[in-house]
Amino acid sequence: MAIELTDELIKLEEAAIAEHTKVLAIQAGHGRPADGDGWTDAQHTAWQQQWDAWRTAAEAVQAAITAHAEATEQSRYEVERELKRKVRHPEPEGE
Repeated sequence: MAIELTDELIKLEEAAIAEHTKVLAIQAGHGRPADGDGWTDAQHTAWQQQWDAWRTAAEAVQAAITAHAEATEQSRYEVERELKRKVRHPEPEGE
């Protein structure tokens, strides 16, 4: 049986990935917190705000996966696996 995904699930997963990418960019820009004199308060605040945004987005997609799996009587694990595969490793157009 093919796993059914909604556009909403895909959008939520894409949003979580985008927020995580921003966390990684901040970390790359600031360097390791333990290097040198460490991060300034402003740097840490910026990182924490972005971390919180990522966590909120990740929580939203996880809740949506659970709700979708229950509503469609599909395996939650299979729904999450297919969602991550589709968003992170999409098949080329035309296939």
